[in-house]
Amino acid sequence: MNVPIHDIDSYEAYINRELSWLSFARRVLDLVEDTSLPLLERVKFAGIMGMIYDEFVMKRMGGLHQKIQKKPQHIGYDGHTPVEELAMCWKELEGQTRILDDLIEDTLRPALAAEGIHLMDYPALAKRDQNYLENYFKKSVLPILTPLAVDAAHPFPFISNLSFNLAITITNDGGRNRFVRLKVPSNRSRWVPLPKYRGFVPLEQVIAHNLHFLFPKATSFDTYFFRVTRAAKDNPWDRARLDDHSADELPPGSIIGMVTAELNYRKFAGIVRLEVSDSIPEALRNWLVEQLRIDHRLVMPIRGLIGCSDLLDFKVTGKEHLRDQPHHPVPHPRLRKISPIDHNGFFQEIKKRDILIHLPYQDFDTSILSLLQHAAVDPQVLAIKLTIYRTSKDSPIIRALMDAARRGKQVAVLVEITARFDEAPNIEWGKQLERAGAHVVYGVEILKTHVKLAMVVREEAQGIKRYVHVGTGNYHTGTARLYEDLGVISCNDELGEDVAKLFNELTGAIPPQDYNLLLVAPHNMRERFTELIRQEAANHQAGKPAGIKAKINQLQDRKIIRELYQASQAGVPITLCVRGLCSLRAGVEGLSETIRVYSILGRFLEHSRIYRFENGGDPIILLGSADWMKRNLDRRMESVMPVQNPHVKQELERILSVYESDNTNSWEMQPDGTYLRRTPELGSEPITAQQVFV
Repeated sequence: MNVPIHDIDSYEAYINRELSWLSFARRVLDLVEDTSLPLLERVKFAGIMGMIYDEFVMKRMGGLHQKIQKKPQHIGYDGHTPVEELAMCWKELEGQTRILDDLIEDTLRPALAAEGIHLMDYPALAKRDQNYLENYFKKSVLPILTPLAVDAAHPFPFISNLSFNLAITITNDGGRNRFVRLKVPSNRSRWVPLPKYRGFVPLEQVIAHNLHFLFPKATSFDTYFFRVTRAAKDNPWDRARLDDHSADELPPGSIIGMVTAELNYRKFAGIVRLEVSDSIPEALRNWLVEQLRIDHRLVMPIRGLIGCSDLLDFKVTGKEHLRDQPHHPVPHPRLRKISPIDHNGFFQEIKKRDILIHLPYQDFDTSILSLLQHAAVDPQVLAIKLTIYRTSKDSPIIRALMDAARRGKQVAVLVEITARFDEAPNIEWGKQLERAGAHVVYGVEILKTHVKLAMVVREEAQGIKRYVHVGTGNYHTGTARLYEDLGVISCNDELGEDVAKLFNELTGAIPPQDYNLLLVAPHNMRERFTELIRQEAANHQAGKPAGIKAKINQLQDRKIIRELYQASQAGVPITLCVRGLCSLRAGVEGLSETIRVYSILGRFLEHSRIYRFENGGDPIILLGSADWMKRNLDRRMESVMPVQNPHVKQELERILSVYESDNTNSWEMQPDGTYLRRTPELGSEPITAQQVFV
């Protein structure tokens, strides 16, 4: 790489966003390869890789296809056009897919077999097992299959997004060939178990080898597998802006209709990837391409399992030695002994001082969920307000809010119905809450609402008191056990006043408020972060203590990166823990020599956002919902709070220190943008941050 010294505006100073995202995927792929991990955990990560690739193709590559249609000559801040980006992404994705394909077939499947867990191919089965699967097919699969022929009377059928299909060429008695598409039913397990734990067989193979029951007069079958991935379209509000609509031109409640139309659109969106069995004849592959009306360059041959995200559903009983030790979150020490019916005791504990909750190490149910459950039934509580971006299917949070509304409390919930891939359930949650008597708002005009806020208003002897939770993660009992997140429960009056103002803005369309503590996007957050970064540069030049640390999910915003480059050139030490994509180049001479970027991956998904500024020796620490992404700073409602309680600040200092010391599950960015996994130095003790927290 040849980065012009000091040139923070050169194309080379910035890493392409999409390629950086695939670099994150490659680090996750390292975990599939990691023989130090329990075998079934590696299988789980292989399933996660399939899910990551599916989402990347739908969202990011789908977005590039849309850019090519609208602005094909547009040059991004890294110097590439959408056509160039798409070609680079496809090349990298193909390479990673081949690695994953080979790992599953040549490493994981043999390793599973060595442990007595057989993921078998149908032709290799003993006759008794084939007979068993034949019977299973006739009773449980055959009745729900729908073969769709393609001929003069039958056009090529619509292929839904991520559906798994058989491409069947049938030869009948007269020697005539016929093409039939057969969709693998999604309401049957992909992994069909054999009796007495003898193994599993993929459902598609069970179907393929029993087609004579579906087509009894056919003389032969040639069967191959294929799967299409369709683009996920933009946020409807983004399209409203692109279509030059102002918010005033959109009728009341139109966002719900726009989202519903978006969900329907996805069923028919353009195909951006066609996965096929690598054994498929070239003529049949070309015919499929022609029928699907796609470019042949969108075809991705797969040697082994197509749709490996289904490995997340590969359930094996027993074999506990092949899994991570079970993780049991512990109650927060200050909340451990409070009874579920001692509402006053719960709120009195918060009044003593702020409480920092660190998920999934501390228990969500006895802290954040408990806050809402106490509030729902406590007669002194007058109102509850909450934002919902994503939540679980059978959500106890929703139940608590509905209970509170039925008890006559004022319940206001902002349900963000443009949360990607969670639109439909969020619309349904909103309807249920409304039926229970809650006030429901479906997002904010033009902006996606990503804030993670809860507020409880309680009447006490001294007057009205606000209790708030400001977090980095969703109010979701499922992800609270899988995602690393942070949140502060507080009754600080100034913070409570700011949170109340923000809720009023969210639900009442009140013009932006003057916030005293909160950094709120898109109002004052970008400006405040810029001031804080520049102040560190000024402090360093004045000989005062200076430094910046951040733990975030993504770093892409060009303006923030420019500020960090300038701070580095002024000599400010900067340490950034960035889990996913990072468009900043670290450690480049003359550009970013004082910047270190590292990425932590492991059993839990790192999701918290912490910002620390040395501030001349009196550190400023903030946490909240926003990453340093343009979308977070300019196109979303986000909130970040300054931490004022010294005990909580001390806890966050320790958390950052533990992450920095990780020498096992930490990947260091190199000046060329690649990452190297850290290993303990000779004689040093291995340190894994997540294990320290466990």
